[in-house]
Amino acid sequence: MAKQTERPAEPTSPAAARHPQPRSRTRPLYGQRTWPRCFADRLTAPLPGVRAMARLAREGAVRPGPEGLRGIPALPFEPGPLPEVDGRTVAVTWAGHASWILRIGGLTVLTDPVWSRRILGTPVRITPVGVRWEDLPPVDAVVISHNHFDHLDAPTLRRLPRRTPLFVPAALGRWFRRRRFTHVTELDWWEGAELGGVRFDFVPAHHWSKRTLLDTCRTLWGGWVLTDAEGRSVYFAGDTGYGHWFEEIGRRHPALDLALLPIGAYAPRWWLRDVHTDPEEAVRAFTDLGARNMAPMHWATFVLSAEPVVEPLRRLRAAWERTGRPRHELWDLPVGGSRVLTV
Repeated sequence: MAKQTERPAEPTSPAAARHPQPRSRTRPLYGQRTWPRCFADRLTAPLPGVRAMARLAREGAVRPGPEGLRGIPALPFEPGPLPEVDGRTVAVTWAGHASWILRIGGLTVLTDPVWSRRILGTPVRITPVGVRWEDLPPVDAVVISHNHFDHLDAPTLRRLPRRTPLFVPAALGRWFRRRRFTHVTELDWWEGAELGGVRFDFVPAHHWSKRTLLDTCRTLWGGWVLTDAEGRSVYFAGDTGYGHWFEEIGRRHPALDLALLPIGAYAPRWWLRDVHTDPEEAVRAFTDLGARNMAPMHWATFVLSAEPVVEPLRRLRAAWERTGRPRHELWDLPVGGSRVLTV
């Protein structure tokens, strides 16, 4: 493939976010591109330094205690059959953590697929995968939010045909091409591409990237907005803290039908505030987006932080009730659960 050299879009400042912007630039599928060596200028908060690492080691608050783990048997796990769909159906099924089976515009799309029992640096998953790999329909595309091990899982991706269309952040394409994937589309923030009548737009997130000791922020991170030919849209936030990007995403993608937002891995707050929303912040982000419905994710699967395992859902439901919004707009699915969008 011929290389394309183009200066990536400049990050949008909070001041610029107050004014409407074009939705995104359209890019062709599968082209190889040249990227900056580092994306640290996209960070919206400094990464933890030596002092913060020392405090974390001193406090040792990286996993819940025995009391916080007692709720594991109560975690919602209700696997069921995938919904029947056609080209006009939008349906989502939560496989666990940030992994969704998204049916839109006749396509089956996986988000951050992790079907492994264990990921690097964590205990084994505390709920099974909500949908067996053998029960998936043919996968038409995969979107990846960033390269952390709980979102980019090499053993799961090895199960895919190497011609599967993949939509990935800027500079992450080489990771896939080294593994012989041939249909890889890398996008910068506010860029999009189309496949089979569905548009895939890459949008900012308040997060970072790192996979080895030497590659901090060498690849970009973000979320995805998928829109079908009739304008129905689903926002997959990936992994993110709370911040100004949500309002701008809502401006550029008005009337989102569904927002898939993370609610877990938030304690201790002083350590994780900048990169993971807590349940109350997730509801605030949903309000900023102006979406119609919200489905929580990034909890009840891996023990990544210190909050009790059942706390995220309890806090989410309380925060939602305080908004006064209709209860049916909160899609708090169990692992393995599905919901079909009605227009």
